Amino acid sequence: MVALPLVVAHVGLLVTWDLASRPVAMLLCLGAGAVALAYAGRRSARPGGPTAAGILLVAVVLRVLLLPLPPTLSEDVLRYLWDGKVAGAGLNPYRWAPDAPQVEPLRDADWQRLPHRHVPTVYPPLAMAVFSIAARLPASLLALKGLLTAADLATCVLLLWLARRRGLPRGRVVWYAWNPLVALEVAGMGHVDALGVAAVVATVCLVTVRPRRVAAAATTAAAAVLAKLVPVLALPAFARQSGRPWLFLALCAALVAVACAPVIVATGGVPQGLVAYGVSWEFNGPLWEPLWRLLDRIELSAAVERLLDRLKQGSGEHEFWNRFYPYNYPQLLAKLLLAPGLLAVVLLAWRRSDPVIAAGILFGGLPLFSATVYPWYLLWALPWAALCRQPAWLLLAALAPLSYLPQVTETPLMPWVFLAVWVPFAVLLSARPRWSTA
Repeated sequence: MVALPLVVAHVGLLVTWDLASRPVAMLLCLGAGAVALAYAGRRSARPGGPTAAGILLVAVVLRVLLLPLPPTLSEDVLRYLWDGKVAGAGLNPYRWAPDAPQVEPLRDADWQRLPHRHVPTVYPPLAMAVFSIAARLPASLLALKGLLTAADLATCVLLLWLARRRGLPRGRVVWYAWNPLVALEVAGMGHVDALGVAAVVATVCLVTVRPRRVAAAATTAAAAVLAKLVPVLALPAFARQSGRPWLFLALCAALVAVACAPVIVATGGVPQGLVAYGVSWEFNGPLWEPLWRLLDRIELSAAVERLLDRLKQGSGEHEFWNRFYPYNYPQLLAKLLLAPGLLAVVLLAWRRSDPVIAAGILFGGLPLFSATVYPWYLLWALPWAALCRQPAWLLLAALAPLSYLPQVTETPLMPWVFLAVWVPFAVLLSARPRWSTA
C-alpha cells in the first residue's frame, strides 16, 4: 500500500500520454510522484518496510507503466535507433551525420525529428551495439526502451546487494528504484545513460569485494565508458579502490582501446560529433549559466582578444595565434574557467577509500561544473544519493523536470526556471554538503 500513490502518479503520466504538449499535467503528476516517493522513502526506512522482492516488484510496475509513452520530451532515443540503423547497414555513424547524402537511402518518417541532424553520433561503441540490436528488432523503439529498462532494473538489484553488503537499510534503495524521474527518463524517454549507470554500479559492487574481482571490475568500468564517456573520470578512483590500481587501469584501458580503435581509425582521430558536443552543447549548468553571462557583461572576450593581438604581434607567429580567435567567446571561456572544478571533483573522489562515497562525490559533483545538465544526467548521481540519503540530490530529482519547460513551452530558462531548479538545491546542499552512508 505504501507504493500505491506512486503507481497512481505514474498512471497519470501514462494517461497524459503526450507529455510535451501537456506540460502542466506532466509536472503535476511528477510533483505528486515526488511527494509520494518522499512518503514511501520515509515509511520504507521503518522496521517492517518492503522486502527486496517488494522493492523490485514495484520498480518493475512503475517502469512497465511508462514504457508505452511516446518520447516527446526528448527525441534522443530516435537518434539512437537511427545510429543503430546506420551501423547495421554497414555505414559509419561516426563519420556520416543524418543529413549526409551518403545515408539518404536510410531516411524514414522519424528522420525529420532527429536531434542535431548535422552532427555525427557521439555515442561510444557499446551503446552503438545496443542501438544496432534494437534497430533490427520488431517494434524497435519499444525494444530499445525495454533493453535500457532491463539495465535500469539491474541497477536496482545491484543497489539492493550493495546495501546488504554494506549493512545499509534496504529501504534506501526505494529512493532510486521508485524515483519518478528515473522511470520517466529510462522507461519513458529511453535514455542510454541507464546502461552506463548499471555498469558503474556493478563496478562499485566489484571493487567492494577487492582484490578478487579486479579483472571483472575493470571490465564493467570499461563497459561504463563504452556506454557513455563520462565514467572515464571515475577510473582513477575505481583503480585506487580496486586494490591493484595499475592492473585495473591497464585492463580497462586495453578494453576501451580495442573497442574504440576502429572508430578512431575510421574517423582519423577524435570523432567530429564528440568535438561538437564538447564545444557546443550547453544547457542549464548551475555555475556555467550565470558565469558566462557575467563574462559577457564584463567583456572578457575583448580583453582576451587584445591579449591574443599582443602575443601575435610580439611573437610574429600569426598563424599559430590566429587559431585561438574562433574559440574566444563567453560560453567557451566559462567552460575553461570551470575545468579546474571538474579536476577538483575527480581528485576528491580519488582520495576517498569508500567507493560509494567516492561515486557520490564524483557523479554528484560533475554536474555542478558542467555546461549541460539535462534531467536525465541526474541518473548518474541518484544511486549514491539514495544509498547516502543525500537530500539535496533527491530534491533536485524532483525539481529537474521544471527544466523541460523551456524546451516544450515558450518559457525562458533564465531567470525563473533556473532559479526554481537550482536555488532550493543549493540551499539544501549548503546545509548538508557531505556524502555519508551513516
